Amino acid sequence: MTWRYRHDAAIDAVIPALRRFAYGLTRNQHAADDLVQDCLLQALTATLPLRREASLKPWLFSILYRRFVSDHRRAVRRGGETSYQEEVHAPPSPPGHDAPLLRRDLVAALAQLPEEQRALLLLVGVEEMSYRDAADLLGIPIGTVMSRLARGRSTLRSLMEGRVVPMRRHG
Repeated sequence: MTWRYRHDAAIDAVIPALRRFAYGLTRNQHAADDLVQDCLLQALTATLPLRREASLKPWLFSILYRRFVSDHRRAVRRGGETSYQEEVHAPPSPPGHDAPLLRRDLVAALAQLPEEQRALLLLVGVEEMSYRDAADLLGIPIGTVMSRLARGRSTLRSLMEGRVVPMRRHG
């Protein structure tokens, strides 16, 4: 098996995590799928260096996140909002089953967080990325990761408890 085939299999294994992260950023399944497709296209058409599988996931996440930020900034410069529209659906649930409602509330609360905090909560909390890897991926100091995570978790907890939280512009 050549290195290219090993990378293809490793990339395939990361796609579900990329889709979760993209959806968490965009809050829209179609926009998330487009973002993942753009990320993979960029990764596969790049001169793919020989990477250990352990370094492949952060590299792909970095491509996806930078693409998201770039698209967002371009839309704001053009005077409009991003094409990402919140898409939060409350799935029907049988009486007495709170899990779907909690999940809906969590997605809605995450959507209210500043993008910088939301990205870190998704990377560290959902994708189980280390603080160091998240710092490297986002290009910020590890202390900033820790403070943004602390603020993000605190705000998310308050929102889930139904408290009104004034949002800061930057995380």
